[in-house]
Amino acid sequence: MPLIGIRARRILEAPLTAAVESNDTLDYRQKVSLSETASMWQSLAFGPNYKAAYCLAVCPAGDDVIGPFLTDKSTFLKETLRPLTEKEEIVYVIPGSDAEEYVPRRFPKKRIKKVSSGIRPSTIEGFLFGLKLLFQPGKAADLNVTYHFTFTGKESQPATVQIREGTLQVQDGHQGEADLHVTADSETWLGFLAKERSLLWALLRRKIRIKGSPQLLVAFGKCFPS
Repeated sequence: MPLIGIRARRILEAPLTAAVESNDTLDYRQKVSLSETASMWQSLAFGPNYKAAYCLAVCPAGDDVIGPFLTDKSTFLKETLRPLTEKEEIVYVIPGSDAEEYVPRRFPKKRIKKVSSGIRPSTIEGFLFGLKLLFQPGKAADLNVTYHFTFTGKESQPATVQIREGTLQVQDGHQGEADLHVTADSETWLGFLAKERSLLWALLRRKIRIKGSPQLLVAFGKCFPS
């Protein structure tokens, strides 16, 4: 077997072996790094990933392919776009996301399958960056809230998250007046996001403290399903 093939097989086999031998999720995560897990799922996920080619198949951008679209748009949509929109197949969505509601309404012939986003931040900086990736404008349409976060411990960092009628802004430091202030030990917060720590446990031990309505924290979570 070529050397590159041997390396690829080892990358795939190590996480699978660890998954079988681990007692629980935390045990697995202590044995396998995030990058190794990501490599494994990328190797196994050809089926979901091929749908990215749909965008290329129907996009008329570019001098080489725009002609048929400009000449006869209705025919282009009928022969190129509609067969894909009406194709019976699975569409992968995150539970609680805007897509979970949109797909059945817009594409009734497709079936949804709920999956995790796969985003699990290992740093506070990663958490704040990931908010932009996970944000669901539809879930935030009725919110007008400013959140202040004060992270302590291993990663000390203040941050502001503003949600305004379906829009998101993440800023360094504390900006404006907060409707809800969350003070959290950084490692505890990351453990809570990874479902390795209970929020109730963290609140009782004052590893996470909130000032403001707890309902605003619930609303925050709904804007970022994972």
